[in-house]
Amino acid sequence: MRAEISFGKSLIGILFAGLAATGCTTTSQPAATPAKTKTKQAQAAKVTFNYTAKDRDCLKRAMYFESQHSDEDGYMAVGTVVMNRLTSGAYPPSICGVVAQEKQFAPGVMTREVKPQAEPELATAADAILLKGARHPAVKDAMFFHTDGLKFPYGNMHYVTVAGGNAFYEKRDANGMLQTPPPLPSYEVAMNYVPGESMLPPQFEALIPSAVPVPLPSPDPMATASTMSAVNMAPTARMAPIANPMPMPMPITAPVTQPAASIEPEPGMPIAIPTPRPAYDSVMLRGAIAANGG
Repeated sequence: MRAEISFGKSLIGILFAGLAATGCTTTSQPAATPAKTKTKQAQAAKVTFNYTAKDRDCLKRAMYFESQHSDEDGYMAVGTVVMNRLTSGAYPPSICGVVAQEKQFAPGVMTREVKPQAEPELATAADAILLKGARHPAVKDAMFFHTDGLKFPYGNMHYVTVAGGNAFYEKRDANGMLQTPPPLPSYEVAMNYVPGESMLPPQFEALIPSAVPVPLPSPDPMATASTMSAVNMAPTARMAPIANPMPMPMPITAPVTQPAASIEPEPGMPIAIPTPRPAYDSVMLRGAIAANGG
């Protein structure tokens, strides 16, 4: 009788153990699926921004002149502000556009000379930002800064750090909410290098130093054709002197801007009629090249 009771208890224990094991198995499996889905969503959420060699130079210029030629800490702080503005959507969509925006960064930031001895450290900081997604951790979401030591009476300036001689701050309202569109975190940003000119409006393009020569306009084939047609249409009597030349009307294939007496042909000389040429402007040319070259 005791053996039967013991056997019954053992059987019940086995059944309970099996049910418990089954319950653990069913609850643990669904937990892994959302985690994988979340990881895939995070990977797919990256936003890609294109940049060129000129954009890299603009980033270095902002870091160099705005940090008072300081050090890597100051460079990274200013560079983080530039990237915060780029990814916020409230500023121009390129690095050069952000840096060259009027009345935002220091005057002359696009035209002054960068000392050669600063280039290695500047290049290291710029590549860390563009290639590795590095940011100054203390700058956070700041898109504004001013020289350290200055005081302003505004209540929305939320200071986050001081670096490179500058005080960096976020604009927040009384409830602590950002008053500007928040920038993307660096892990959601992918920077894609594109060779060629920056796609900037002409007023920004004219400010950016460039070693690329501006090509001169090629000769206008229509002007050459007009001149040749004027020569071909002239009477053969004009090509050689004669004793008593008869006055003959002169064919005109292009507008004449000079008095008729000044273009009276001499005996034996071909006629070349000036043709107005379009005015070329170097800034317009650069803008057109930038727009076509991408």
